[in-house]
Amino acid sequence: MLFIYLQLIFMIIIWGFSFVVVDIAVEIIPPLSVAFYRFIIASLTFLIIDIYIRLSRKKNHNKNDVIKESYSKKDWVRITIASFTGVSFFFFAQYSAIEIIGPSLPALFVCLLAPVVITFLALIFFNEKLNFTKILGFTVASIGGFLLITGGNLNNLTPEDPNFLGYMFALVTPFLWATYSTLTKRVANKSSNLLMLKYIAYLGTIELFFLVLINNEFLIFISNFLNIILFLCAVYVGILCYILGYYIWQNSQLNLKSSKVASFLYVEPFFTLLFSILLQRSETLVIWNIVGGIIVLGAVLIINYK
Repeated sequence: MLFIYLQLIFMIIIWGFSFVVVDIAVEIIPPLSVAFYRFIIASLTFLIIDIYIRLSRKKNHNKNDVIKESYSKKDWVRITIASFTGVSFFFFAQYSAIEIIGPSLPALFVCLLAPVVITFLALIFFNEKLNFTKILGFTVASIGGFLLITGGNLNNLTPEDPNFLGYMFALVTPFLWATYSTLTKRVANKSSNLLMLKYIAYLGTIELFFLVLINNEFLIFISNFLNIILFLCAVYVGILCYILGYYIWQNSQLNLKSSKVASFLYVEPFFTLLFSILLQRSETLVIWNIVGGIIVLGAVLIINYK
C-alpha cells in the first residue's frame, strides 16, 4: 500500500509540472497541435513496446504466454467516450485554458473541482452513500467553487472579459476528467490498465489528427515538428505524464477508493504554482481564486471524512 502512495506522490509532481511544460509549448504551436504531438509520442511508444514484446515472444518461442484481452461492446463504447473526455476534448480544453490564463488556474480548476465531481459520480455509479457530512461538503464546495471560478468578480464569466474563454475551457476540464475516471474505472476492473491506455491513446491520436486538420493547424504542426523544445515537451507529457502517470492513476483506482485517489489531486496545483513561480511564467491568479481553492480543499476533506 505504501508503494501505491509513493507512486501517487510521484504522479502529482510530474502532472503538476506538466501545466508549466504545456505553457511553454503553446508559445510555439496552438493547443490542439501540442495535444496531438503529445499523443503521437504516446502512441509511438506503445507501438514500440508492442513490437518489442512480439519479437521477444517470437525469439523465445513462447506462444503460450500471449495474454488475450477482450472487451465487450459496452467496454468499447466506454473506451471510445473516454478517449474523447480524457484525451482529445480534455486536452484541447485544458491547453487552451493554459494558453489564455496561464498554468496555475487551470490546475486549480481540474485538481480541486474534479475530486468533488468524481465523488458525486461515485455516489451514482459505485453506490457510495450520501450522508449529512457529504451534503455539507458539497454545499461548502459550491461556495468555494464560486470564488475559485470567478475570483470574486462575476465579470470574469461575461463574454466581454478577455479571459472569458480561458475560464470556460478551464471550467469544462474537471467534468471531462471526472467522466473519464468513472468510465475507465469500470473498464480497468476487467482488463489490463496498459492495454486500455494504449487503445485510448490510439483513438485520441486519431481524434486529435482530425481536429488539427479541421482547425487548419496541420501545416503549423509539421513546420514545428523538429523543434527541440517542443519535442522535449511532447516527450515529457506523452511518456511521463500519460503512459506512466495515467497508469499510476488507473492502477491506484483499482486498489483504493475513487475519492481517496482523487484526494491526491489536491496538492497538485500548489506544485504547479511553485514551478510556475520558479520559471517566472505569467499568471492570472488573484487572492480570491486561492481562497476559493482553499475552501474547496476543505470541502473535499469534509466529503471524505470518516
